[in-house]
Amino acid sequence: MAKKKHPILIVLLILGIAVIFLGMVMTAILSFFDPSSGLSFSNKIGVIPIQGTIVDSEQTVLQLVKFKKDKRIKAIILRINSPGGGVGASQEIYREVRKTIQTKKVIASLGGVAASGGYYIASAGDKIVANPGTLTGSIGVLMEFLQVQELAKKIGIHLEVLKSGEFKDIGSPHRKLSERDKELIKGLITDIQEQFISAVARGRGLSKEKVREIADGRILSGAMAKELGLVDQLGNFQDAVDLAKKMAGIEGDVTLVFPKKTRLKLWDLIFRSAAKAFAKAVIDSLKTRIEYRWDGLSYSYG
Repeated sequence: MAKKKHPILIVLLILGIAVIFLGMVMTAILSFFDPSSGLSFSNKIGVIPIQGTIVDSEQTVLQLVKFKKDKRIKAIILRINSPGGGVGASQEIYREVRKTIQTKKVIASLGGVAASGGYYIASAGDKIVANPGTLTGSIGVLMEFLQVQELAKKIGIHLEVLKSGEFKDIGSPHRKLSERDKELIKGLITDIQEQFISAVARGRGLSKEKVREIADGRILSGAMAKELGLVDQLGNFQDAVDLAKKMAGIEGDVTLVFPKKTRLKLWDLIFRSAAKAFAKAVIDSLKTRIEYRWDGLSYSYG
């Protein structure tokens, strides 16, 4: 009786191996034709979204490098919906875009808002496409200081600071800015503003004088920006895709490749609670930052 079981076990084993093999083949086939896998033969354009306030540049820079090295990616589109953000982060992305255009075409597609640092990054590309009503421009530097010394007095809190130099605690929320403090900060802002002007002039092929005329923080519509030479073409995201195809010499259909989304782990979901987010917002509000950021509100057709 035991001997009769062996053929059945062998058959089941063979069937199991066959199922596993077919599963692997199907997975390989699906991966081959998956746009995000980079394995199919169709023409590809990489799309990198830059959303919200620009705080960190690491992921965007890494994605630019990845698309730049991938020979199957023929061009790159930066889809920007951002009011700007940190100076350092904006400059790091700008620099990587400038390096990327040496080998591949980079087109910036501006969404609802692409102002200040958002425009700073866009200006590094080969071409900029914006909607007529896109809020852009805002070429300027913003530095904010929160003052809490009066509140501290009312609740009986006193902070004593020992420092190595007069300006070591410049910008502290526990004391007002002195006139000498303000002079130093204005000098810093002027220097970083000139960096912004130079970057836009270099990226757009404009003179510094022309950029400086509108580098007073003013916000512009996409249509106004085009008239001033800050935008190349008016259109939506699909128009940017068509432009990228033309510049890369692509005919026919194209596959858009987006960065793979990272899945949040349960640990992250637990600790990203509302209480922690609120605490972080309070702490961050006390920090002094210098930013390429538009501090206004968006608008809509009512």
